[in-house]
Amino acid sequence: MARAVIVGIDGSPESLAAARWAAAESVLRSVPLHLVHAWKWSPSASVPSSETQRHWAGRILRTAIEHLQESHPGLQLTHEQISDSPAAALLAAAENAEVLVLGSRGLSGLTGFVTGSVALGVVAHSPRPVVLVRAERHTGPRSPGDELRPAGAPGGSDVVVGIDLAHSCDEVIEFAFEAALVRGVGLHVMHGYALPASYMIAAGGGMLIDDSGLVREREYALSTVLEPWREKSPDVVVRASSVSGQAVAHLVEAGADAPLLVIGRRERTSPLGMHLGSVAHGVMHHAACPVAVVPHS
Repeated sequence: MARAVIVGIDGSPESLAAARWAAAESVLRSVPLHLVHAWKWSPSASVPSSETQRHWAGRILRTAIEHLQESHPGLQLTHEQISDSPAAALLAAAENAEVLVLGSRGLSGLTGFVTGSVALGVVAHSPRPVVLVRAERHTGPRSPGDELRPAGAPGGSDVVVGIDLAHSCDEVIEFAFEAALVRGVGLHVMHGYALPASYMIAAGGGMLIDDSGLVREREYALSTVLEPWREKSPDVVVRASSVSGQAVAHLVEAGADAPLLVIGRRERTSPLGMHLGSVAHGVMHHAACPVAVVPHS
């Protein structure tokens, strides 16, 4: 089965914003778009039967399809409604995804298609890249059902990627180069590092520190890692930065106007835990632009 851009739909404005972003991404990548709506029936006064919920699910999908067909004529689009928990349905769908796209609301947490720990669990265990799309409110006239638009609208800004030189991250770099290439923009590669303890002790004692040698060492290491990727994608203009201090703050600032901010997630064999590092967790919660979380070995 050919890979597709897959987006989770729950009928919320945030998921519709994610669907619009996913539609644009499918056009850029020349792959189909697949909409997934998951529901798990449980008896209640508000949902009298599984048949009723199935009808609601169908209406949610039809509404999203109408919006996307209107904004992207000719879009190759398929859809599916699944009677299962959202997390299970999304992780199963991700097996055939070019990217899996989810909507999220606000800057302090992950809500929208899935909430809280479920969203984090999907990101932490997906075998394929997951893109979280923020939603921004329109400042101009609105049309019905178009209350929110996806953040990170296409523009001239560079794609931003954060990499960890201490671990192999070819999958992350490859994804970032491809994202920049299909958008026709540059790529800003960032590597964060911590100053050695001796530097911190000296600084704490009021001594002036010359860290130029360390900066040159980090920049050389970053350049060496990127060299083969520059050769593979000569059309992508690459800007590399080695920065010390809080990696999350640097990445969030660099990605303020970016069409996409790419970070990695190390794959772990243990089924326990969230499998998300502090940098990935921080960026996911504070970045204003779409964030792609790419699993790597």
